[in-house]
Amino acid sequence: MQTQPEFLKLREHMQKVIVGQHTLIDRIMIGVLTGGHLLLEGPPGLAKTTAVKTLATGIHASFQRIQFTPDLMPSDITGSDVFDPNKVDFRFIEGPLFHEIILADEINRAPPKVQSALLEAMEELQVTVGGRTHKLPGLFIVMATQNPLEQSGTYPLPEAQLDRFLLHVILDYPSEEEEFHILQRDRLSHFGEDAKPLDTRISPETVLQARREVAEVHVEEVLDRYAVTIVNGTRQLEKWCNDWEGYIEIGASPRATLALVRAASAHAYLAGRDYVIPDDVQEVAADILRHRLTLSLAARASKVSRDDIINRLLEKIPVP
Repeated sequence: MQTQPEFLKLREHMQKVIVGQHTLIDRIMIGVLTGGHLLLEGPPGLAKTTAVKTLATGIHASFQRIQFTPDLMPSDITGSDVFDPNKVDFRFIEGPLFHEIILADEINRAPPKVQSALLEAMEELQVTVGGRTHKLPGLFIVMATQNPLEQSGTYPLPEAQLDRFLLHVILDYPSEEEEFHILQRDRLSHFGEDAKPLDTRISPETVLQARREVAEVHVEEVLDRYAVTIVNGTRQLEKWCNDWEGYIEIGASPRATLALVRAASAHAYLAGRDYVIPDDVQEVAADILRHRLTLSLAARASKVSRDDIINRLLEKIPVP
């Protein structure tokens, strides 16, 4: 756990910059510590972009923001082959994806062709252009934002791409007290009283070392089985909630089980432990599962949400 103090310091720095939104900050840290991609969903103005930018300032890694629009082409993000008259040959010009931290703003505005190009990058850490494969940086993380309020000019993400996101974080408005502090902090910023930058930035090598330490966090076999039972419960909902039988058309895949244990390990790491407890699994379960479930028409008609189902499963399944 040699790298833990540095990441706790980074989290503290982010909390000084961003008022409230502790769940958002913790989930971003979990994404960095596991190498998992994040889908952040919420109305505009909830510090989604600010949080990712603040993270980038704390890590010595290249950062790129990509604003997704309906007219975007795959080559606009992956790069393309350009003819070089001096060498009388084509050479590859890297696109904005060739950075370590990617902020994909309003990802659901991208057309399907762009989404498929991003899918290869997220899953394989590579892009293919002109029949040639180009590797992406080892630290590569996509943090995508999605605005749930606007549906015109958007393309819903396919299930295969949603499954590649480790976490789907739903954000809500700050409390009245938090909003008051946001206002106060904004006034102070005009007088140059912003939060001071970190003394030292975390290197990519340190991030990769932290990921190895997270992978070594101890998980008892009984907790592995607990994670499997939770995920399997989304495929056999009637076993735990017989009054909601048939409410889930498609349950979570085994990838969700892997993601659940990885995220729980990172949550334990941020809590200062080298072992996982049931609370770690329960804390991240909703963010791991909500984008991996497909509700039936009966569930939507009954106004039962994905979060309702996940919370019911956590209540019904015995805690080890």
